[in-house]
Amino acid sequence: MRIVMADQFFDSSERPDLGNNVAELSVGEVAQAIKRTLEGAFDRVRVRGEVGRPNYHGSGHLYFTLKDSDAAMDAVAWRGTVGKISLRLEEGMEVIVTGRISSYAKSSRYQIVVESVELAGEGALLKLLEDRRKNLRAEGLFDADAKKEIPFLPNVIGVVTSPTGAVIRDILHRLEDRFPRRVLMWPVPVQGDGAAQKIAAAINGFNALTASDEIPRPDVLIVARGGGSLEDLWQFNEEVVVRAVANSDIPLISAVGHETDTTLIDYAADRRAPTPTAAAEMAVPVRSELLTQVLDDERRLIAGISRLMDERRNYIEGLARGLPRPTVILEGAMQSLDFATERVGHLAIREIERCEARIAAVGSRLPHPREVMTKAEAELTARIEKVSIAIRAFVRERTSSFVSLSAAERLKGAIERQRLDRRNRLKSNIQLLDSLSYERVLDRGYALIRNEKGDPIMRSIETRPLQNVTIGFSDGTVSATINEDKLSSKKEASSHTRTKQRSVKTEKNRSLSRGDQGSLF
Repeated sequence: MRIVMADQFFDSSERPDLGNNVAELSVGEVAQAIKRTLEGAFDRVRVRGEVGRPNYHGSGHLYFTLKDSDAAMDAVAWRGTVGKISLRLEEGMEVIVTGRISSYAKSSRYQIVVESVELAGEGALLKLLEDRRKNLRAEGLFDADAKKEIPFLPNVIGVVTSPTGAVIRDILHRLEDRFPRRVLMWPVPVQGDGAAQKIAAAINGFNALTASDEIPRPDVLIVARGGGSLEDLWQFNEEVVVRAVANSDIPLISAVGHETDTTLIDYAADRRAPTPTAAAEMAVPVRSELLTQVLDDERRLIAGISRLMDERRNYIEGLARGLPRPTVILEGAMQSLDFATERVGHLAIREIERCEARIAAVGSRLPHPREVMTKAEAELTARIEKVSIAIRAFVRERTSSFVSLSAAERLKGAIERQRLDRRNRLKSNIQLLDSLSYERVLDRGYALIRNEKGDPIMRSIETRPLQNVTIGFSDGTVSATINEDKLSSKKEASSHTRTKQRSVKTEKNRSLSRGDQGSLF
């Protein structure tokens, strides 16, 4: 242990006089001197201990206690360092902390300023992994009932892996050998800080695609990574990745590491593949095997149909042997048909003969058409002669009466007839116009309101306060002023025949269209 004397805290000019008492120092000066001593003596250290009371502060800093069976010390990781720590510290976790020793003057306590954190050995990682697995299983993220079936032949396969590794090449090569399909790759880092969040974002991004998007939605997802140590594969044990896998609506195959490697997403995935190549084999069938199976099924189907047709043919032939020959069955029917044909012919001839006799009997009682036509022609000729005589007599009578009148008398008569006709038409139009006039409406007790320009006011909305109007009655008009602009609603207008709440003030000077009518109010 390095021993620092008290006189080393000060410059030679500040040393107290040996002959006098020790110089007085402030608390802050002592605290700063101790801080400089600690930071100079412990520039960079690695400390192993158990995490106690981890506190991720709202400012982004991390405060916790590092302890063992003999002692405890405070630890602080600033916000910039917290983002670089791949683990989230939990109570009881055994870690190795790298940093520098310093002190916090306000509480006179020393602390280690953390620069990096790593788990203390594989045993601690396995314990943390087992505890996390139990917690996630208790939440139901690994339930077998929630597993989805992998489609037999997907059209689009989504792959979440590193674009620079050999994994994607192995998957593409295996798919090309078995059954070529369209592959969409979401490139992500599979190791290092922030890799877990990017892997989870890729899984959620594939699930967010819809049928209407330009990029097709995958039918199955493969999350793949090559082999590595437990620390290398730790990103696939993070809760954010496990929850994204468990919540995926698209069936998902986990292909992380080699066959002996196990991560938590293997429990949450719908299928686990021992290697990325095996995941490609699970995703699609072998095209050649499908063709062989289809051809074999076709051969078996054709053979089965041929066998069925042979069996049915033999069955029908067996039934046919028990039946009589069709010619024997039809002999009696054909003979009966011949006899019936002869009888039908004789019956038709006899029926025709009976009809002819009945028609001849009826025809003998009817007059000959020539006689009927001759008689009708004689009657028509007589009537035409009578009509001709009557027309000639009428023409002679009218001609004699027309000739007896002079041209002046005929013109006068025509003018008189025209005048009477026009008078009657004018009288009819006057009566129609009078019946349609608004004055007839005023005669029934209605009034007509006009504005200053003389235009009729048809609606209450066309009025305004203090507006001068003219009210026309059947016997004259009066002037008025609108005192209140209160409009009734349409329902009140329809039920109360457009009653307006207005007060009308009559003026002294009233213009009457037909004499002085006196005051109306």
